[in-house]
Amino acid sequence: MARFNRRTVKRLYRKEPVSSFLIVMGLIEVVIGGVDEHWGLFTIGLGFVLGAIAIRWSRIRRDQRDLNRVLPRRYLPPTEVNVPLPQLMNEKQR
Repeated sequence: MARFNRRTVKRLYRKEPVSSFLIVMGLIEVVIGGVDEHWGLFTIGLGFVLGAIAIRWSRIRRDQRDLNRVLPRRYLPPTEVNVPLPQLMNEKQR
């Protein structure tokens, strides 16, 4: 079980390092503020945790939206000017 938790935490921390750091920092402030009865520190820590969860949630939703969008497959780059192709000539006719 400990190995599973370690792998999961590493994977999540590497995938979203900013929000993971904010969650860890906020949880530490929540614990310190709750134990020492410093309610201001507890509230700030809770704000950090909720903000980090909101950041992670918005990034997950944005990634899902990007995956659902299907891009058209184009073989040539789009051009605004329709330039005709040059005439092909046989070597024998020259």
